[in-house]
Amino acid sequence: MKNRRLKFLTGCVLFLQSLMITTVVADSGNSPPMLLPYPKTPTVDANSSAFGLSVPDPYRWLENDVRTDEKVREWVDAESNLTRGYLDGLPGRQTIVNRLGKIWNTEKFTVPVRRGDRYFYRHNTGLQNQSPLFVKKGLAGHSEILIDPNPWAADGATALAEWSPSRQGSTLAFAIQDGGTDWRTVKFMNVDTHEVLKDELKWVKFSGLSWAHDGSGIFYSRFPETSKDNLFQSLNKNQAIYFHRLGDSQDKDQLIYSTPDHPTYGHHGGVTHDGHYLVITTSEGTDDRYEVLVKDLTVKGSQPQVLFKGLNYSWSIVESIGSKLIFVTNKDALKYRIVSVDLKDPSHQLTTIIPEQDYTIQEAAIVGDRLMVSYLKDAQSMLISADLKGQNKTSVSLPGIGTLSGLEGEIGNSEALFGFTNYVTPETVYRLDSKSLNSDVMFTPGSNIDPKKYAIRQVFYRSKDGTRVPMFLISRADTVNKPTSTILYGYGGFNISLTPAYSPGILAWVDMGGTYAIANLRGGGEYGKAWHDAGRLFNKQNVFDDCAAAAQYLIDQKITTRNQLALRGGSNGGLLVGAVINQHPELFAAAIPQVGVMDMLRFSEFTAGRYWVDDYGDVHKEADYKNLLSYSPYHNIKAGVKYPAILVTTADTDDRVVPGHSFKYAARLQATETGSNPKLIRIETRAGHGSGKPTDKQINELADIFAFVAKFTNMAVEN
Repeated sequence: MKNRRLKFLTGCVLFLQSLMITTVVADSGNSPPMLLPYPKTPTVDANSSAFGLSVPDPYRWLENDVRTDEKVREWVDAESNLTRGYLDGLPGRQTIVNRLGKIWNTEKFTVPVRRGDRYFYRHNTGLQNQSPLFVKKGLAGHSEILIDPNPWAADGATALAEWSPSRQGSTLAFAIQDGGTDWRTVKFMNVDTHEVLKDELKWVKFSGLSWAHDGSGIFYSRFPETSKDNLFQSLNKNQAIYFHRLGDSQDKDQLIYSTPDHPTYGHHGGVTHDGHYLVITTSEGTDDRYEVLVKDLTVKGSQPQVLFKGLNYSWSIVESIGSKLIFVTNKDALKYRIVSVDLKDPSHQLTTIIPEQDYTIQEAAIVGDRLMVSYLKDAQSMLISADLKGQNKTSVSLPGIGTLSGLEGEIGNSEALFGFTNYVTPETVYRLDSKSLNSDVMFTPGSNIDPKKYAIRQVFYRSKDGTRVPMFLISRADTVNKPTSTILYGYGGFNISLTPAYSPGILAWVDMGGTYAIANLRGGGEYGKAWHDAGRLFNKQNVFDDCAAAAQYLIDQKITTRNQLALRGGSNGGLLVGAVINQHPELFAAAIPQVGVMDMLRFSEFTAGRYWVDDYGDVHKEADYKNLLSYSPYHNIKAGVKYPAILVTTADTDDRVVPGHSFKYAARLQATETGSNPKLIRIETRAGHGSGKPTDKQINELADIFAFVAKFTNMAVEN
């Protein structure tokens, strides 16, 4: 078993004209300025007041839900009408759509989950909006579709989210995600007959679906019922773990664990492979700090018992062996170690199996009678095999430099399954024998590219304080020695590592003659806990400095120029873009902040925002409040300074980072004198923070972004 962290139009012309004011916006090249009429956005008398400070918040009304507030809907329609007209007129946009479609149109597979002799996996033929779920019996068996979500919605925006087969492989639990929301509806299917059972679970979010060993039901996490008026904005509190027995209605589900005295705690439960234990992981934010409890499922009426008390360290369960539980932890190991604890030992003394190494542990699994451990070295994967005592280590050969993902395996079965990808290799699924360490390909995706056409480089640069930071550069081989239009991408937060992965979007940009740069900023997990800590809370400025230093490196090394450089990032990366543009507008020609956290004084007021205090800080504490205000994108837009062209993107059903962040930021940009470059906002409909977004929406969004960036970085795109 694994405990994976559940780790961001049209309108009437006359009406539109009545809302607009005229602003001069520069066109590219030698074209004369064009008149771009922004919607006139009303202001309100609102402030964020704390610790003797009163910070104006004139666009707070744009936080209201676009589904229920008519004035916000009118503003969204006006902005979308303006932006859509502008983007549709960009040179070469349809060429970019065609190029993206061609690269995208290849087979894709996910790493299978094996239950008994059945393999469950997702497979997309190329341009399907959603990937169907397949099952096959045995390696030579016939594959058949279990679930095809594509007919679920005319616009393709209803998706199959999490899914989990029972240990016998006879029943499937699966979650439905509509319009990109984080909320899930869980249903069940008989795998043999494909019959969808009557059971239905609601109010599920940020949950695993973990089966009882006998297949009688699942353990899952849910929140209390939420009114429809607050469904997409209210804070998520009082998550609890329940057991649902197949055939029962949800109101009969058994409450397993909750913490009403700590409503901000979240809980995740997973059953060990032998069905003996339910391991409960409790967290309060996004940081890897957990309390762990164990419930003995073989004892009727047993209550969860605390194993590791306090939200102090990361504990990621690998598996159980008899009464011993195996964990990956950062307790006394900044780059993680693997330990065991014997539940029969009242002291819960830890025994180290694999000590901390020079490289960061990413994940581990017991396969057969071997321990398989994936490491990260300079943002590239390594794999080792060891016996269950951590001895007799052997390095496992991987297909090249890239990223290993989805390591699957079970005790007693020597077959390991994993995916491997890099910037020019679509994710390929491999089978590895844990005894011989020989591997073969199980699923080979298609590819419409020639890998030899591209140059992949990893470089290292120095940040403001001298810290050495890695960065990947992807370009065409024939453009390596000359400046090109370049997109710099960054994230820098929440212990998330940016590792090499195949992306049709990146390759389409590179095919256009551009360079794509991915910086491994502090705040991520590339070098373990210390790297994460160096980019969060009062160290958050390091992330912005790392990003600015990456931009300066690209310019100094003549990989690009200031007039050819764009900055892009999403979610926490959208915050990154907003903050860096405020601090260093002179470095960039264009910027793309996507679904960003832009108001750092109010992020914790909505949905999942309260979880982020681990990385950002608590606005109710004076020092945190002042630190957050110092870089908040919405509050630090500088009047009288020339800004790059900015295209903000968000979605109306984003209940992870609510769209009000982007609405307010865009409105303030448009109302502030920041030069003649356009400041536009693209608002997707029936889409959320990213997951579940149909293929056609992804392609069209990327085409808009690349056409916009091409225009302002002087890249010629022919129709």
